[in-house]
Amino acid sequence: MTNPIEQTTALGQSLWYDNIQRRLLENGELAAMIQRGDIRGVTSNPAIFHNAISKTTEYDSALQPLALSGWDTESIFWQLAIEDIQAACDLFRPLYEQTEATDGYVSLEVSPLLAHDTEGTISQAKRLWQAVARPNLMIKIPATPAGIPAIRQVIAAGINVNVTLIFAIERYRAVMDAYLSGLEDRLLAGGDIGNVHSVASFFVSRVDSKIDPRLPEDSPLRGVAAIANAKLAYEAFREEFASLRFRKLQFGKANFQRPLWASTSTKNPAYPDTIYIDNLIGPATVNTVPPATLQAFRDHGVARQTLTENIEEARARLVELEALGISMSQVTRELEEEGVRAFAEAFTALLASLEERRAGITGQVTPLLPSVEKAVSRLEAASAPDRLWSGDASLWTEDPAGQAEIRNRLGWLRLPETSLFLLNDLQQFVAEIDSAGIKKILLLGMGGSSLAPEVMAKVFGMTGGRQFSILDSTDPAQVKAAAQDFPPAESLYMVASKSGGTAEVNAMFDYFWHLSGGDGTRFVAITDPGTSLEKLAAERGFRRTFLADPTVGGRNSVLSPFGLVPAALMGIDVEKLLRAAGWMMNQSGPQAAAPRNPGLVLGALIGQAALEGRDKLTLLADPALASFGSWLEQLIAESTGKQGKGIVVVDGEPQADPASYGPDRLFIYLRRDGSLDELVTALREQGQPALAIEMPDPYDLGAEFYRWEIATAFACAVLGVNPFDQPDVQDNKNRTVAKIQQFRETGSLGEEAYVPGDEALPALKEFLALARPGDYVAINAYLRRNPQMESVLSELRIAVLAQTGCATTLGFGPRFLHSTGQLHKGGSEHGLFIQITAEPKTDIDIPGQGLSFGTLQRAQAIGDFEALYDRGRRILRIHLSAAGQLEKLVNELGLA
Repeated sequence: MTNPIEQTTALGQSLWYDNIQRRLLENGELAAMIQRGDIRGVTSNPAIFHNAISKTTEYDSALQPLALSGWDTESIFWQLAIEDIQAACDLFRPLYEQTEATDGYVSLEVSPLLAHDTEGTISQAKRLWQAVARPNLMIKIPATPAGIPAIRQVIAAGINVNVTLIFAIERYRAVMDAYLSGLEDRLLAGGDIGNVHSVASFFVSRVDSKIDPRLPEDSPLRGVAAIANAKLAYEAFREEFASLRFRKLQFGKANFQRPLWASTSTKNPAYPDTIYIDNLIGPATVNTVPPATLQAFRDHGVARQTLTENIEEARARLVELEALGISMSQVTRELEEEGVRAFAEAFTALLASLEERRAGITGQVTPLLPSVEKAVSRLEAASAPDRLWSGDASLWTEDPAGQAEIRNRLGWLRLPETSLFLLNDLQQFVAEIDSAGIKKILLLGMGGSSLAPEVMAKVFGMTGGRQFSILDSTDPAQVKAAAQDFPPAESLYMVASKSGGTAEVNAMFDYFWHLSGGDGTRFVAITDPGTSLEKLAAERGFRRTFLADPTVGGRNSVLSPFGLVPAALMGIDVEKLLRAAGWMMNQSGPQAAAPRNPGLVLGALIGQAALEGRDKLTLLADPALASFGSWLEQLIAESTGKQGKGIVVVDGEPQADPASYGPDRLFIYLRRDGSLDELVTALREQGQPALAIEMPDPYDLGAEFYRWEIATAFACAVLGVNPFDQPDVQDNKNRTVAKIQQFRETGSLGEEAYVPGDEALPALKEFLALARPGDYVAINAYLRRNPQMESVLSELRIAVLAQTGCATTLGFGPRFLHSTGQLHKGGSEHGLFIQITAEPKTDIDIPGQGLSFGTLQRAQAIGDFEALYDRGRRILRIHLSAAGQLEKLVNELGLA
């Protein structure tokens, strides 16, 4: 059984939707309505955009980059509106083609401030037509005296027109004449008129709203004028488009200018809520309806041809109104004036609201705003987005070897699309693990292989009773604790290494393989094709091996199997996560103008800030998002920290007095619940740039992963460094290998330079006195990472900040070597490095390697120390030999 909407369509009337909103475009709701056949077009107007933009936060993600790029308020509005219209046009394009251009249109109105400006209307109509660049666009032009000649010229230019704000039949006749005249002009100029389409929007319910109050409450004329007026307008349409004039134009394939019934929601609750649809159904017409009216008509509307019924009665009713002194000419003139004024007021209010929000955004980064605008302009002039997406490595470097590396590291750009092919495999794998009853998952990995899964586990939590953790340490106590929490009989071990040869991962694997008794069903490998790990997994019968795209570097691998396999086991909706990333990919693609590209503008901000000395990117985050910084720290530090340059991500730093921070800071606030709003406001009042990024939903994580990857790539273009190499990392690895070889040959790691923990306070105070403005202090702790140790070291950061006024970072070794190690050695000389090591209480042998975890960790610390020392970095090593030494040192420093 067909519903009233389908019946109405069969009667020749198309229902269009008088509403547009970004949420409908992005959540699939508009697409579903089209698919169901509920609507066959969309109309918009200033009031609709005012409600959509000013009264929601749906446009904030687009507004922010435009504001930071220096766009003015009206330009921002048109950009936002055009994006919505283009997206809607694309959704309707199949219907447009299926109906041979009869339906599938989306309307965009010229500025209502131009309602009395013919030339201004023509000029803007042409600009909007060109900007939207969709054949199923209609430009809305009001039927004011100044609008009529504009309609003729715009039609003659081959532009589809929706003529709006028609109330009077005589004005409607002028509209039809303008349409036909425009077609004639175009035909005489040799143009094609078969692809020019138009509708004439005749406003309905407002007529009753205007007339009814002038009538007695019991008058039979209440609620009849609007429908009567529309029926006589339809009679005029049938007359005009049956004329010899139009028949001549039909030889040139001219199209009808269909009447479109607008303002068809019921304003008077005493009237049926579908009165202005039920009574205005007829062939070659359109009715544009708001959401509530569409729902009401679908539910209980009556579909039959009513437009041609009782025409003489309609005419008589209008004569009766005239006899009562109610002049339709006066009523329609007032309605036109009120309509123009209402749209102008809505447009003005919209711009005022946008201006307030624009100023609110730019006010977040006032000290940097002029230079950020210039940086965006430079990137745009350099065609940076196109060059990124086309793999033009000269965006970053002229070095041939560097360019070759870059071209082989851009697969991450398409991961939101290409990783969708993993979904079925991931679903089957999760079902397999469920069937096996495995509830504990331990990931063995370093850097990009472990940081993103840890972030997702903390942001999303776990479902299905599973327990997930990562092991990215060679600290014996941490390895032992992981083994206790994840025993082989209950656990699945995920061995994740992009190269397949990561030393720490190999050591951890050897230990857990021995612990499991060589049970391959307890192991899963995630690696690149052709690595030693892939071969090992096959030889030892691993449960599964997931192969990643070799054109994706480790720090950009979050949306590859390295991030998605753990995510699936956590119970995260991987498709939803990828769709969120895909949304950001679309915002950041080559088709997006540079000022509209969220990643590019963020990259311009952080890159330009670094050039101006604000190279300490200090992350603030609401509690639910606090873990994000550990992933971001690796991405930015390893990408930017080279050639004496770099951006220092200050993550998890204890809060201090807003007045105590130096001019080397740029704050980024990852906002979920606003718990840090007061602090951020205070920072801005102190003249610190502090940009807020809204992340209201956990799945926004997918979009932010991608945004920051894009931002980092463009920040590196601003800085002039290659974001995809790590030239200073190998030195530390080589030194570590040499120390291990020395140990195997001699039983010793050689001489070590350090200050004993019980004698460290004077040396530490003297060392901190070396700090200069613009420096940062990196605390690199080769210790067990747990909440208790993090708390002690947070106190140390507070004391260091108080002593030096410098930004502080905290890294646990060897974890940080795969994160900030490149920055420490290849970045600027502004770092002071406090390395903390300790004698292990207990040690654990690494099976088959001839050394222990404690020895490996110590060799890594020595290699790190020597690599920094030989580069002339300011470094102090403190070696703890007894429990409580660190706590005592921190307490004494805090009291100093």
